[in-house]
Amino acid sequence: MLLSFAVFAQAEEPADSIGSEQELNDVVVTAASSIKSQYRVENTSIIGQSQLIRAACCNLGESFVNNPSVDVSYSDAATGAKQIKLLGLSGTYVQMLTENIPNLRGGSIPYSLSFVPGPWMQSIQVSNGAASVKNGYESTTGQINIEFLKPQSIDGVRGNLFLDSNLKYELNADGSIHLNDRLSTSLLLHYEDRRMDHDGNDDGFMDMPKQRQYNVMHRWAYLSPKWISQLSMRVLKDERESGMSKHHTLDAMPRYGVEVNTNRYEFQWKNGFTLDAEKNRSVALMVHGSLHDADNHFGNNIYDFRQTNGYAQLMYETDMAENHNWAIGASVNHDYYDEMVQQVPLSPEMDKETTPGAYAQYTYKLDTRLSVMAGVRWDHSSLYGGFFTPRLHLKFTPKPLFTLRASAGKGYRTPHALAENTPMLASGRTFYIADDLEQEEAWNYGLSVGFNIPICGKKLELNGEYYYTDFVNQMVVNVDGAKGEHTVCFENLDGESYSHTLQVDATYPFFRGFSATGAFRYNDARTTYDGRLKFRPLTSRFKGLLTFSYKWHMDLWQFDITGQANGRGKMYDYSDYPTYYQLQAQLTREFRHFSIYVGGENLTNYKMSTPIIEAHQPWSPAFDATQVWGPTEGAMAYIGVRFKFEKD
Repeated sequence: MLLSFAVFAQAEEPADSIGSEQELNDVVVTAASSIKSQYRVENTSIIGQSQLIRAACCNLGESFVNNPSVDVSYSDAATGAKQIKLLGLSGTYVQMLTENIPNLRGGSIPYSLSFVPGPWMQSIQVSNGAASVKNGYESTTGQINIEFLKPQSIDGVRGNLFLDSNLKYELNADGSIHLNDRLSTSLLLHYEDRRMDHDGNDDGFMDMPKQRQYNVMHRWAYLSPKWISQLSMRVLKDERESGMSKHHTLDAMPRYGVEVNTNRYEFQWKNGFTLDAEKNRSVALMVHGSLHDADNHFGNNIYDFRQTNGYAQLMYETDMAENHNWAIGASVNHDYYDEMVQQVPLSPEMDKETTPGAYAQYTYKLDTRLSVMAGVRWDHSSLYGGFFTPRLHLKFTPKPLFTLRASAGKGYRTPHALAENTPMLASGRTFYIADDLEQEEAWNYGLSVGFNIPICGKKLELNGEYYYTDFVNQMVVNVDGAKGEHTVCFENLDGESYSHTLQVDATYPFFRGFSATGAFRYNDARTTYDGRLKFRPLTSRFKGLLTFSYKWHMDLWQFDITGQANGRGKMYDYSDYPTYYQLQAQLTREFRHFSIYVGGENLTNYKMSTPIIEAHQPWSPAFDATQVWGPTEGAMAYIGVRFKFEKD
């Protein structure tokens, strides 16, 4: 049996790497697996490695199983692409960062969750609401920052082998070498393959694509008392093939095929210079570049595009007094889109946008009781002109048992209709794009409270939060609207568009090794379509989550189980889809240098009966693989082996 390689390395650096494990004078210190950051001004959850390995976690899209804030679902039933939703809105309004640098934007959004292998990740920080102005103006509903394994962490080799019941297998490996006390390097490798035709409901159309991915990252790190430098280079090749099953192709019509081929190249360089350690005075220079080349074929719909991105930021930070911190900086972002379209009645597009900007952020801290962070940035888009982005965060902790956070801020975004919604081409619909699409603009307001309540010698962690997002301008994806049935129109907002989100969650360690988390979230997301304010389609009204984790026998055995209730919502025609339930479980056995894990996903075996509408007539206007609101595959079992060989 071929299984897959996962990574156990953890960084020695701290702020962005909660969940680490380090050996200090024969004492092992293990941080909590998934926690609310008590020190950050923003409302941030930190998912560490010990949380990530509680499930198969083959990629970023499978890393939020135990997180109540983030929803992950298939965007269509043809390509296997997954999308996230935060605060009741799509992932396009979540700013994605890799090690605090904006990344995975624009045309990479539809498939980006599968571009980050789970074993490569050291930690994930999920921030709800408007984020710091340091990272740009694009964060509207939140931020997701991914920290990769660092070369300066544990010196050695780690890996993981994985195989599931759908005959998908993965191989991951990484190795780090410390060349001397300051210089280290690492290589991260990932390969996955699934070549089986999968047609679970026997409708003649594959429910999940054949897929093959190659992913390689090479990293260098130099750490000295005055200068820290990290360099990384990455190459990715992703191939997806779907469409009518070879065993069910009708002789009377040509086979409807789907092919998505992606090549992506990335370069990232971060530098930090310490000018005065006592005053926390430093200068940082960050540079990032990427080339994303994708060929998309959906029947006769052909959409090929290339996106080139360059980003640079220079930042200066200092403590002006004991409780006062200033950060100022400048950045520039350049995007170039080269698009080629066939069959879809649109003209080829070549968009360029260069956006230089500057920001200032002030933070006041009164010991651990009060923190205020106020920031503003000004940017100038070559397409939309200049605009201001104000943001304010407040954290108040009058007693260790109680924390109050509040935030308010604005977010902007340049929309790209087809590049960000490529899976919509998996239908027979006619497409219309407005000639005058405006820059998206929205306000976000948030309030959260946290309690740490002593009960029976342990602490109950109880959190509640409310967020409101209000759009000033928005690109509205209007399906089957005024343009007629079987149409998709990308147009400017004309009316209201908003989202209310209310969530409560609680975590309690009942006894040694056993803890439980329960959560409930309610969404009310509405947008104006053709003059009428309606619920946003394919958005669940509520979500319930209950997860248990138990370690026993000197922590050599671990059992994890998670149940979800996903609330009802609306289809494009505003008919209702039902509430459904899912269950997943995993058992892990630890050994000295390796661990074995077995588990299952969607153990309730619930799946959509017709994930593809008119699958037997893929060339008709009624054909539609995009209305996916639930699982497209039934129960799935998996097995894997993790190993690690590290220097003492």
